Amino acid sequence: MGKNKNIFIIAGEASGDLHGAHLVDALKRIDSNLNFYGAGGHLMQKAGVNLYYNLADISVVGFWEVIRNLKKFKFIFKLLCKKLDELNPDAVILIDYPGFNLRFAEEVKKRNVKLIYYISPQIWAWGKKRIELIKKCVNKMLVIFKFEEELYKSCGVDAAFIGHPLLDIVKPSSTKSEIIEDLNFSPEKKTIALLPGSREAEVKRHLPLMIKTAKIIQKRLPDTQFILSRSPSLPQNLFQSCITHYACLADRQALNIKQLDNSYDCINAADFVLVASGTATLETAILEKPMAIIYKTSFLTWIIAKSQIKIPYIGLVNVVLGKKAVPEFLQYSTRPKEIAKTVLYLLNDQGKLDDIKKSFLELREILGKGGASENAARIILEFI
Repeated sequence: MGKNKNIFIIAGEASGDLHGAHLVDALKRIDSNLNFYGAGGHLMQKAGVNLYYNLADISVVGFWEVIRNLKKFKFIFKLLCKKLDELNPDAVILIDYPGFNLRFAEEVKKRNVKLIYYISPQIWAWGKKRIELIKKCVNKMLVIFKFEEELYKSCGVDAAFIGHPLLDIVKPSSTKSEIIEDLNFSPEKKTIALLPGSREAEVKRHLPLMIKTAKIIQKRLPDTQFILSRSPSLPQNLFQSCITHYACLADRQALNIKQLDNSYDCINAADFVLVASGTATLETAILEKPMAIIYKTSFLTWIIAKSQIKIPYIGLVNVVLGKKAVPEFLQYSTRPKEIAKTVLYLLNDQGKLDDIKKSFLELREILGKGGASENAARIILEFI
């Protein structure tokens, strides 16, 4: 394949680390003469990236949370700029993480290094202010939604739709019946999965709401079983202390919740999913499980976000479909009684559940045919 090439790659958070690792694997399968350096997480490191900093372990969400960590982010930014100068790479790949990566894109532009952006910032949600910056700095934009390609091309940005990487990643380790049996659950009873999020702040806000909702559902449907998706990257006592406190409220009757570290198995075993807004909503839809989306954040973050978000929905499933296929409960509407009422209504209406599943088949068509990492790798290697 010729001489070795050095690639500088940056991804933040768990999802970026996952997609980055798959992309690096795909690139190395095509060209073994590639060296990778930059910032990401343990998965990217395992894939062969020489990490200057583990960005995936810094899990913050919201404006106030970012401000509190500003000093740390400034240090990492300066470090990566220094390493960029030392390496003088053949290309830079930035993955999602727009708050950090778009600023870094400006530094890359100053150094006249080829820049590929993989997984676009959600400009369709936050308005088009960032497009001019992207047009100025990014040489190639690789997008995971077809409508993003059309949007960028209409603004003069060189963009290519490569499909959604989750289509190749979302694979449970076992069948529903096997998971139910391993949990010592009854296959005859309804099973509801709780997915409170992958960040500590999200779990602290969402899990109490979900447990309170579960309690109400259990009162109406006493045979209901619950599974909690527990992120392995977070302190395990965070989940247990929350369960211990909230599962025994009011009537002091303990709520039986089993815990799983594998979120795909958790979703696959369920008849219905309560899920925090984010990538997990797409994962749930790919596994064709009916869901209700929940999201609550700090007051400051909510006020700022509400003034800037330009779309009617927040759940990715609804955004991509362009309709409210599944219910959303956001901020002040995250009331356990209302959430439980909706879940119970849907569980008792097979027609509604069938409609939701039909919407998920539409979503799969929109997400592409798989092979996103390989598609991205081929385009990147041809470009550089």
